[in-house]
Amino acid sequence: MFNKKSSTTSERRLVPLRYVLTPFAIIFAAIILLIIVSALAPKPEKKPIVHKAPLVEVEKLQKESITFVIPSQGNILPRTETNLIAEVSGKVVSVSDKFKVGGYFLKGEQLLALDDVDYKIALIQAQANLANAKANLVEQKARAEQAEAEWLLSGESLDNAPVLALRIPNLQKAEADLQSAQASLKSAEVKLERTKITAPYDAMLQEKHVDIGQFVSMGGTIAKTFAIDYAEARLPIKQRDIPFLDLPKINQEQTQEALVDIQFDLDGQITHWPAKITRYEGVVDSKSRVHYIIAQINDPYAVLSNNPQQEIRMGAFVHADIQGKTVEGILAIPRSALHGANTIYTVDINNKLHIQKIDLLRTDANFVYSLDDLPAGHRLIITMLETPVEGMSLRVSGSQENNKEDALEETLPNENTEVIGES
Repeated sequence: MFNKKSSTTSERRLVPLRYVLTPFAIIFAAIILLIIVSALAPKPEKKPIVHKAPLVEVEKLQKESITFVIPSQGNILPRTETNLIAEVSGKVVSVSDKFKVGGYFLKGEQLLALDDVDYKIALIQAQANLANAKANLVEQKARAEQAEAEWLLSGESLDNAPVLALRIPNLQKAEADLQSAQASLKSAEVKLERTKITAPYDAMLQEKHVDIGQFVSMGGTIAKTFAIDYAEARLPIKQRDIPFLDLPKINQEQTQEALVDIQFDLDGQITHWPAKITRYEGVVDSKSRVHYIIAQINDPYAVLSNNPQQEIRMGAFVHADIQGKTVEGILAIPRSALHGANTIYTVDINNKLHIQKIDLLRTDANFVYSLDDLPAGHRLIITMLETPVEGMSLRVSGSQENNKEDALEETLPNENTEVIGES
């Protein structure tokens, strides 16, 4: 009974071999099939490789005559400022309606008047003293002539006559009194005239220190004025810009005045004023190491002529473009084409890159200038290159060779062509 059960259990635990081998057979068959399919599949066609040189834009440079423009900036200053000082004392009895800050006066126009009663009295007294001196001189001359006649009646020569007998001292004193009276009269006239304060030139009132009814002492400040016939702009110039300006020596006259374009920003509107360089100060500022030149602007307030321009005010900050010298045979190179301090890239007639160093004559915001020559047939590259190498091939934008190359590329299938290079 026991053996029969054990035999039955063993028969139930045995697994047929076909169930074990079937999965392996399927996997193996799949691998074989994959290998066969891969071997029979068509191979992809190789793409032709087209090497394209970097595409650049160029500019032809030619030597030309350049008139350099020197930029500067500064403040507008009056050519003359004056503190009007009272030369006599007195109370202010009248003032002009324009006697206020910003008032405009023509040369000789009266600003204010002081009380002149005392000075009129002094003038009358001086006139009276002069009349007395003249009368006394006439009297003394008559007496001197009478004394000479009496002396001659004595039979003596005039050379032997004492000076007192001829009344010569009396005559000299009368002549001196006349001169003193004339000087006193002149002084009285001048003092009376100085009670009227007038403009010494075409002027604008900058400050006023007195007004109606105020007593002014001799030497007291009445007002401050500045001339408006022309103004001056004091412009700083760097040392490196001096050789490009026509400036005379200190002992020479300005034969050729450099023109200046003054630019004044008034409420966002740029006003241009013509000016000219009249002189330069001839010294170097010890702190900033710059030179100063003076530009003259005529009629800055546009009151002396029918000038349609907007006024340019004293103290205004302005920009200036100064016309400098004209230099022949200059290469003007765009700043964007300059690499490093003094390197440019050029391309020759064979479209090969050349790296050239140049000597710079001058630079400004847009160009650098040089007297160097470019080799024949070379053109300036104005395109940035990532890795420039001397002698490398380039494609020039707009050239016939580049157009042919692009046309040939269009004939190739786009999906089977691989392009290497910059475009």
